[in-house]
Amino acid sequence: MENLTIVEHPLVQHKLTKMRKKDTPTNHFRQLLREISLLLAYEITRNLNMSEVNVETPLEEFQAPTLDGKKLALISILRAGNGLLDGVLDLIPSARVGFVGLYRDEKTLKPVQYYFKVPGELSERVVITLDPMLATGNSASAAIDLLKGAGAKTIRFLCLLAAPEGVKTLSAAHPDVPIVTAALDRQLNDIGYIMPGLGDAGDRMFGTK
Repeated sequence: MENLTIVEHPLVQHKLTKMRKKDTPTNHFRQLLREISLLLAYEITRNLNMSEVNVETPLEEFQAPTLDGKKLALISILRAGNGLLDGVLDLIPSARVGFVGLYRDEKTLKPVQYYFKVPGELSERVVITLDPMLATGNSASAAIDLLKGAGAKTIRFLCLLAAPEGVKTLSAAHPDVPIVTAALDRQLNDIGYIMPGLGDAGDRMFGTK
């Protein structure tokens, strides 16, 4: 799993533990997800291209580092990806935003597409794909297939939790896509949920069943 990064920062792990608790209320779960996504975004934006610009401080002029190239593209895999999106936008408010609508067929566990709207010029942007749970890896792989079809060349995947099966599937389909997560959990159960996990992230975020 060479392309997998697990963020073991104490604040990330502490907030994740709170999110795992089944009695954490919806509003707290949503706030924790926003906070933890900002911390994960700090990791996934390492090694962005930089250039220098001339700036004038109150004391003198000098060459200062700044982000280079077109603005990043944040792609939320609906619906749960929107929970990560808010926190990442807090860190990168100028990013362009797109959406991939996929749902998992409960019988086949395969993704079904229902929406696709992304920024232009993806080939010139770093694209960060957002989905809290990397379970089977099928939806993530399908979303990245669509993004590459739209021209994306530099793609990174950000999730809250991952299962070994999902990491294996995504890495096999897209070995060029690095994965950043807060935890690699034990396994999937027989209906494709991450164990021990935290349940359905979308349901817990939006208060649905």
